[in-house]
Amino acid sequence: MRQFYSQFQPPVVVGLEACGKARWFESVVAELGCQLLIGDPNRIRQRARSRHKSDSRDAELILDLLIKDEFPALWRRSPQSQTVLEQLRLRHALVQQRTACCNHLQALARLAGLPRGKLLTKPGRQRVLAASLTDTERQECQVWWQLADHLSEQIQALNQWLGAHAATDRSVQRLKTHPGIGDLTALCIVHTLGEVSRFSSAAKVVAYAGLDPVEHSSGERRAYGSISKAGSRVLRFLLGQAALRSLPADQQLRQFYEQVRGRRGHGKAKVAAARKLLVRCYIMLRDEITYTEFVRRGASKLACPAIAVGARR
Repeated sequence: MRQFYSQFQPPVVVGLEACGKARWFESVVAELGCQLLIGDPNRIRQRARSRHKSDSRDAELILDLLIKDEFPALWRRSPQSQTVLEQLRLRHALVQQRTACCNHLQALARLAGLPRGKLLTKPGRQRVLAASLTDTERQECQVWWQLADHLSEQIQALNQWLGAHAATDRSVQRLKTHPGIGDLTALCIVHTLGEVSRFSSAAKVVAYAGLDPVEHSSGERRAYGSISKAGSRVLRFLLGQAALRSLPADQQLRQFYEQVRGRRGHGKAKVAAARKLLVRCYIMLRDEITYTEFVRRGASKLACPAIAVGARR
């Protein structure tokens, strides 16, 4: 592959359909100084003249679109954003594994008749060791504790790395002014959305994150189901946690959450609050404003109709 592309004189433009597993190819093309464009497979297929599909036909279609300068190239994240997101996904996976260790310890504690509690702390470990466990169960507890301690060390190292990157990012610091949003959530939002100017509306941001409801309509009948989950799973998880943390400090978001929970339950109210929080973050990034300015603008919009009515009277 390297020998083939090295025979061409720059500038060289290479078109590729988005497939998700071609990082090795991207590295080879970048080393040779070629420009790589990743295209939208659906839009490329729409330009095909025939329904018959083969590798040679696809290659001819991509070449024709590149020559005519009509190749539907997709937006791509910077290497820095990609690195931050990879670290966030790694941390999320480690936290899930540590939670699994805690669940195993809780199961062993229940066998000994102990109530639920924090078993990774020193008092919790002493309470488990003092319980009536067999030698095999005690050995199993030691294994799970060692694994959980090792995972905690790795998570702490990732927290320090992510915290250092968050401290130097102005967009992240701007989002952190919103109650409930910390370094992890702000980093995930900033580096997942990227250039917010590419979104023409908040609805497209919500759809990009996979928080938009799936529509099942036929004729005059309209029905909406669960969310599409088309975006980043880590982003949706962090938004849900941040939305719950922001409820005590944000009265408007709290009222919205309570209203939805009364009609649809806690789970759907949490998703709705996470969606509203994402829209707020999009507006803050788009207008480059803090949470204080966002609240002030909302209060001024609510006050304008009352002033207009008073003037007419």
